[in-house]
Amino acid sequence: MFELLRPYIAVLAGRFQLTLQYRAAALAGFATQCWFGVIRILVFAAFYAGGAGKAPMSLGDAITYTWLGQAFLAFLPWYADPEVAGMVRSGAVAYERLRSVDTYSFWYARALAWSAAKVLPRAALMVGFASVLLPLAGLGKWSLPPPTTWQAATLFAVSAIGMMLLSAAFTVLLNVVMAATMTDRGANTLAAPLANLFTGMVIPLAFFPDAVRPWLRAQPFAGLVDIPFSIYFGGLSGAPALQAIALQFVWVAVLVGFGRWWLGRVMTRLQIQGG
Repeated sequence: MFELLRPYIAVLAGRFQLTLQYRAAALAGFATQCWFGVIRILVFAAFYAGGAGKAPMSLGDAITYTWLGQAFLAFLPWYADPEVAGMVRSGAVAYERLRSVDTYSFWYARALAWSAAKVLPRAALMVGFASVLLPLAGLGKWSLPPPTTWQAATLFAVSAIGMMLLSAAFTVLLNVVMAATMTDRGANTLAAPLANLFTGMVIPLAFFPDAVRPWLRAQPFAGLVDIPFSIYFGGLSGAPALQAIALQFVWVAVLVGFGRWWLGRVMTRLQIQGG
């Protein structure tokens, strides 16, 4: 069994270590995310100060939602794997058909390592800044509090695993679109606005009208932001939280199954021309 998994473990570990080496990118990303986090919090503060009425979440929960969004921002599937994009442009994607491994699992392991390695250092820095430095500076009102209960913390940890697996499934799906169209422009152009809107990153899904909110929370993008973050601050708890987590993993299975089927068709029809 281990021998069968060895290539995928190797690519996961190698890609993870390689991506972690880009410390300057992690620091730059952290600084940028802090800046936009502050701007978003000021927007929420102005919204609530102007009389938010019956807002679906408190200002404190909105602040928590914002800091979590900045910490886990790199999980959003804004674009396909740049290394796979390079292979598609150069024609080297043909070599993927010659590997004695399952192409989908290989790409999934790469995507999983790539996103996790981008998130971990930035998330650690963001939590240190928003949870430790801000309270020490007397800005506890604007800080990131811990989960409301131990149950919420446990459920958030499980949901975060679903978030990571779902992110990788979306990335591989973008890779398949790119391999099918032989360009990364279309996939990357559509991915960013869809991810920003339907995950709840720009506007939390709780702020959408009641008529569409259940549909928005049932679609797969909700598992990347709205579901785990709502569990963190107690917006989802008990049975609804368990159902939301189950939905995350159902969408992982659906996207993986669909992506595997589609990639098989694309690779069967793939033609490389040139010389």
